[in-house]
Amino acid sequence: MQILRSIFLASLLCCYIAGSQANRVYVHPFQLFAAENVSCETLQTQTSKPLQTLPVAPLEIDVLTPDRRDPARLDAPRQNITQRTAVLAELLNSLGLRIYEALIRKQQSANTLLSPVNIYRSLVTLYLGASKKTSKSFQLLLGLGSDTDREDCVSLVDGHKVLKSLQSINSLGDGPKDEITTQVWAFTRQDTQLSEDFIQGTQDISDTSFIRSVNFSKAQECKQLVNSFVEKTSDGKVKSAFKELNSSSDLLFLTSFSYRGNWWTAFQPEKTSLQEFHVNEKTTVMTSLMTHTGQYPYMNDKVRRCTVVKLALSKRSYMLLVLPHEGTSLHDIESDLRTAVIFDWHQQLHEGMLELSLPKFSVSSVADMRDLLTNMNEEIEAKLLGSQTEFSRLSNTKPFTIDKVVNRVTFEMSEEGAEAQEKIQEAGVPVKLSINRPFFFCVIEGDSNAILMLGKITNPTL
Repeated sequence: MQILRSIFLASLLCCYIAGSQANRVYVHPFQLFAAENVSCETLQTQTSKPLQTLPVAPLEIDVLTPDRRDPARLDAPRQNITQRTAVLAELLNSLGLRIYEALIRKQQSANTLLSPVNIYRSLVTLYLGASKKTSKSFQLLLGLGSDTDREDCVSLVDGHKVLKSLQSINSLGDGPKDEITTQVWAFTRQDTQLSEDFIQGTQDISDTSFIRSVNFSKAQECKQLVNSFVEKTSDGKVKSAFKELNSSSDLLFLTSFSYRGNWWTAFQPEKTSLQEFHVNEKTTVMTSLMTHTGQYPYMNDKVRRCTVVKLALSKRSYMLLVLPHEGTSLHDIESDLRTAVIFDWHQQLHEGMLELSLPKFSVSSVADMRDLLTNMNEEIEAKLLGSQTEFSRLSNTKPFTIDKVVNRVTFEMSEEGAEAQEKIQEAGVPVKLSINRPFFFCVIEGDSNAILMLGKITNPTL
């Protein structure tokens, strides 16, 4: 628990720093999302309300219709959304960077992709089913815990307030050809009912959701059935999502967060050519490098020894691309990533003429949430998804466990753009910047500064 509290305090510090930089009054995150009647005295005297559950339809491989949704609930008015969203962006950025730092300790040389916003949404949805004891651990990790809690009393936030506020983080879909799709699948054991809160949560975080019951006792057959259903309902984009299933499972939870689109300003197709990409000192691959000459916000960080370039993806969203200087390790830069560092980079950008060459690349990842949390610390995994958890608010079945939580993320960009190539009128010779060695990138929603995706490309041909 001390480790969780340390992460929570670090998140609060990030909020305080970012809040002061934006010249706004700091408000404790818990106060923004607290459930009604949250004092310890009130909670201790309240009579527990019966869990409201709904039956789950059995999985039929030919019935591919998404779950029905209540338009009134999905389109409900959002109040105080600006401040809440800004605070959540700071919290999910801090947590996402910590998870990323733990992940790259395990896979330094591989292409890597994470979605902090998708991970945060998934954790909040699972929080809706957690007991008060487990809720405390979730709230601490998410940065939403109350600093007045006692061991015998846990003040709770309203998970639906959190999810509704996360919905207001603008998608990248404001470009004419950009597309973000989010999907959720939950598979529960037969004859089990799930809580209305959890079911609503799956709809809050997705464009389409599928909740089905299956027979886990026939594990091999169940795995084939579930994977086939996911592949069909994702239009073939999500394949073999679950590698192994346990016959004693109660619930499988899968999210997919996918971005496919174009740059805001087009690259020059006639200048795309095969060039060398230096994977490391000993390995070189040939890959297509796109080129565009124009004005870019960029900066040269002499302290961290890297160049940072801002590339617009849409009117409100952009990519920060970080290229280490020659002789500098990408891992050294990654291990020092914090929200304050990214904010500092963005503040120091200045417009300049660049001849930018960037490899065509697409990257996807499938991450087990248990593994991600274990990478941070085994104690965290045990308290959120492992042996010490209780999900008494998730189902009418007791005890009820979550066997698999899987996050799939995909990022794809073409050389096309929403705007045509502008005419270059400035005099002088542009600075040449070739992204021909491993680099880090993050995709940021500009209004809230939420990190939608972050990752690195060590080999664009993979």
